[in-house]
Amino acid sequence: MNVNKTRYRADSLIHYLSRVTAKGHLTIGLTSKDISTTKNEHADWGVMGLGFCPGKSCIASTFRLKGNNKLEKLYKVAIHELGHTQGLPHCPVKTCLMRDAEGKDHLNEETGFCASCKAVLIKAGWDLR
Repeated sequence: MNVNKTRYRADSLIHYLSRVTAKGHLTIGLTSKDISTTKNEHADWGVMGLGFCPGKSCIASTFRLKGNNKLEKLYKVAIHELGHTQGLPHCPVKTCLMRDAEGKDHLNEETGFCASCKAVLIKAGWDLR
Protein backbone atom coordinates (compact mmCIF):
# COMPACT_ATOMS: atom_id res chain seq x y z
CA MET A 1 0.00 0.00 0.00
CA ASN A 2 1.20 3.51 -0.78
CA VAL A 3 1.87 5.33 2.52
CA ASN A 4 0.87 8.73 1.12
CA LYS A 5 -2.56 7.69 -0.15
CA THR A 6 -4.91 4.78 0.22
CA ARG A 7 -3.78 3.24 -3.07
CA TYR A 8 -2.44 -0.26 -3.47
CA ARG A 9 0.45 -0.84 -5.88
CA ALA A 10 -0.93 -2.71 -8.88
CA ASP A 11 2.57 -3.77 -9.96
CA SER A 12 3.25 -5.36 -6.56
CA LEU A 13 -0.10 -7.15 -6.67
CA ILE A 14 0.49 -8.63 -10.12
CA HIS A 15 4.04 -9.66 -9.15
CA TYR A 16 2.48 -11.65 -6.31
CA LEU A 17 -0.19 -13.10 -8.60
CA SER A 18 2.50 -14.15 -11.09
CA ARG A 19 4.42 -16.01 -8.39
CA VAL A 20 1.35 -18.05 -7.41
CA THR A 21 0.10 -18.70 -10.97
CA ALA A 22 0.89 -22.12 -12.36
CA LYS A 23 2.79 -22.44 -15.63
CA GLY A 24 0.44 -22.30 -18.60
CA HIS A 25 -2.26 -20.42 -16.67
CA LEU A 26 -3.40 -16.80 -16.34
CA THR A 27 -4.61 -15.11 -13.18
CA ILE A 28 -6.62 -11.91 -12.95
CA GLY A 29 -7.12 -10.13 -9.66
CA LEU A 30 -10.35 -8.19 -9.23
CA THR A 31 -10.72 -5.51 -6.58
CA SER A 32 -12.79 -2.51 -5.56
CA LYS A 33 -9.71 -0.80 -4.08
CA ASP A 34 -7.78 2.12 -5.58
CA ILE A 35 -4.69 0.83 -7.41
CA SER A 36 -1.71 2.64 -8.91
CA THR A 37 1.58 2.21 -10.71
CA THR A 38 4.48 4.41 -11.79
CA LYS A 39 3.87 6.11 -15.15
CA ASN A 40 6.47 8.45 -16.60
CA GLU A 41 7.12 11.18 -14.00
CA HIS A 42 4.14 10.10 -11.88
CA ALA A 43 5.28 7.81 -9.07
CA ASP A 44 1.70 7.00 -8.02
CA TRP A 45 -0.56 7.05 -11.11
CA GLY A 46 -4.05 5.75 -10.37
CA VAL A 47 -5.17 3.07 -12.83
CA MET A 48 -8.25 1.00 -13.62
CA GLY A 49 -6.06 -2.03 -14.26
CA LEU A 50 -2.58 -3.29 -15.00
CA GLY A 51 -1.19 -6.35 -16.73
CA PHE A 52 2.23 -7.69 -17.50
CA CYS A 53 2.90 -7.50 -21.25
CA PRO A 54 3.42 -10.35 -21.84
CA GLY A 55 2.83 -12.19 -18.61
CA LYS A 56 0.59 -14.47 -16.68
CA SER A 57 -1.15 -12.07 -14.32
CA CYS A 58 -3.09 -8.83 -14.30
CA ILE A 59 -5.47 -6.87 -12.10
CA ALA A 60 -8.63 -4.80 -12.64
CA SER A 61 -10.40 -2.47 -10.20
CA THR A 62 -13.88 -0.99 -10.00
CA PHE A 63 -12.63 1.98 -7.95
CA ARG A 64 -12.40 4.46 -10.87
CA LEU A 65 -15.42 3.15 -12.76
CA LYS A 66 -18.46 5.42 -12.81
CA GLY A 67 -21.96 5.16 -14.26
CA ASN A 68 -24.76 2.62 -14.29
CA ASN A 69 -22.74 0.10 -16.31
CA LYS A 70 -19.84 -0.48 -13.90
CA LEU A 71 -19.97 -4.26 -14.37
CA GLU A 72 -19.71 -3.89 -18.17
CA LYS A 73 -16.80 -1.49 -17.70
CA LEU A 74 -15.05 -3.90 -15.32
CA TYR A 75 -15.41 -6.63 -17.95
CA LYS A 76 -13.78 -4.35 -20.55
CA VAL A 77 -10.90 -3.42 -18.22
CA ALA A 78 -10.37 -7.10 -17.35
CA ILE A 79 -10.34 -8.16 -21.02
CA HIS A 80 -7.95 -5.27 -21.82
CA GLU A 81 -5.53 -6.40 -19.11
CA LEU A 82 -5.78 -10.04 -20.20
CA GLY A 83 -4.90 -8.80 -23.69
CA HIS A 84 -1.68 -7.36 -22.27
CA THR A 85 -0.81 -10.76 -20.80
CA GLN A 86 -0.88 -12.04 -24.38
CA GLY A 87 1.64 -9.39 -25.44
CA LEU A 88 -0.81 -6.89 -26.94
CA PRO A 89 0.30 -3.27 -26.59
CA HIS A 90 -2.09 -0.32 -26.49
CA CYS A 91 -3.97 0.18 -29.74
CA PRO A 92 -4.68 3.50 -31.52
CA VAL A 93 -8.15 2.34 -32.70
CA LYS A 94 -10.72 4.29 -30.63
CA THR A 95 -13.24 1.43 -30.43
CA CYS A 96 -10.69 -1.29 -29.62
CA LEU A 97 -10.61 -2.82 -26.14
CA MET A 98 -6.81 -2.36 -26.18
CA ARG A 99 -7.08 1.45 -26.38
CA ASP A 100 -4.97 3.31 -23.81
CA ALA A 101 -7.16 5.06 -21.24
CA GLU A 102 -4.64 7.95 -21.01
CA GLY A 103 -6.08 8.92 -17.64
CA LYS A 104 -9.69 9.01 -18.87
CA ASP A 105 -12.65 6.63 -19.02
CA HIS A 106 -13.28 5.84 -22.70
CA LEU A 107 -14.83 2.45 -21.94
CA ASN A 108 -18.27 3.30 -23.35
CA GLU A 109 -16.63 3.95 -26.74
CA GLU A 110 -14.92 0.55 -26.84
CA THR A 111 -16.93 -2.11 -28.66
CA GLY A 112 -14.51 -5.02 -29.10
CA PHE A 113 -11.06 -5.91 -30.38
CA CYS A 114 -10.02 -4.35 -33.68
CA ALA A 115 -9.10 -6.78 -36.48
CA SER A 116 -5.37 -6.54 -35.76
CA CYS A 117 -5.65 -7.18 -32.00
CA LYS A 118 -8.24 -9.91 -32.57
CA ALA A 119 -5.89 -11.72 -34.97
CA VAL A 120 -3.11 -11.78 -32.33
CA LEU A 121 -5.48 -13.21 -29.72
CA ILE A 122 -6.88 -15.86 -32.08
CA LYS A 123 -3.30 -16.90 -32.89
CA ALA A 124 -2.70 -17.19 -29.11
CA GLY A 125 -5.65 -19.61 -28.88
CA TRP A 126 -8.49 -17.30 -27.86
CA ASP A 127 -11.91 -18.30 -29.21
CA LEU A 128 -13.35 -14.95 -30.35
CA ARG A 129 -16.20 -16.06 -32.59
